[in-house]
Order: sequence, then structure tokens, then C-alpha cells
Amino acid sequence: MTNTMKLVYTALFMALGVVLPITFHFVGAMGAIFLPMHIPVLMAGLLLGGKSGMAVGVIAPALSSFFTGMPPVIPVLPLMVIELALYGVVSGYLYHNRKISLFASLVGAMILGRLGTVAAIFLMVQLVHINIPPLGYLIGGITTGFPGILIQMVLIPLLVKRLEGSYLKISHIKGEQS
Repeated sequence: MTNTMKLVYTALFMALGVVLPITFHFVGAMGAIFLPMHIPVLMAGLLLGGKSGMAVGVIAPALSSFFTGMPPVIPVLPLMVIELALYGVVSGYLYHNRKISLFASLVGAMILGRLGTVAAIFLMVQLVHINIPPLGYLIGGITTGFPGILIQMVLIPLLVKRLEGSYLKISHIKGEQS
């Protein structure tokens, strides 16, 4: 994949990271349940690698916050940026660099992203005395977002395998190396 193609796909996943949550918020406050912004971030990491995944994980929530007010800047946006950046970089690193299976890379990224958020909350509690219990935030996020987590674990591997297969067929026809 050329650098230009990678840049275009990274931008596409950033746009999806803004548009998907908007569609869920039109229905009601469903973003916290279905976690729609997580899907393009994880897919970017798995399909394009850790750098692109991290870029989508940082920029998509910032753009969404700027254009829609969701997530709120304080205290949620910094926490989401940390979590999603870790999702993107870890999924890409595990899948592309360490050659770990797609599903294990996905789950590993989800676990490390959540743990990174808990660590950030712990630091924020110590440094700026915010009143968010780290363990409560973790448990609340997992229980509220459980439907979204299940969707991610089923949908993302299917989509990634499908898109990988499509790209490989296209690149083979054009004589490119994948």
C-alpha cells in the first residue's frame, strides 16, 4: 500500500470516527452503549498499522468534540484520546509487528486501552484532584459498553478479514506488493 493510499484510508477512518457516533446520538444517548467511535479506530490499527491507528484514535475524538460537543472536553475527551490512541497503536503493533492473531490483537488492544485510561484517571486524581474513581470508571465503562464490546469482537474481525481480502485481490491484479 502506498503512503498516499494509507493517508487516504487514515482520513476515511477519522471521518467514520466522527460520523458513526453522530448517527448513534441521533437515536439517543447510545454512544456509551455501542461505542461507535471505537470501531474505526480499531479497524485503522488492524488494517493500516499502529501509526495510522493512533492518529485516528487521537484525531477522531478531538474532531468529534469540536464539531458536535461529544465527547465533552472535560473530563471525557482526554480520557477517550488516551484510550483510543492506545487501541489504535496496540492493535496495529500486535497484528502487524508481532504477528499476533487478529482476534488476540483486538482483545489485547481493548484491554490495554482501558488500562491506560484507568492509569490516566489515577494520575488525574493525584495531580488535579478530579473526583472520578478509576476502578468505578473502568467497571462502569465495561458494563455500559458491553453491547458495543460484543459488537466489536464479532464485527471487526469479519470486516478486517473481508477488507484485507479485497485489498489483496486488488493489489495482486495491479501487480503491487502488499
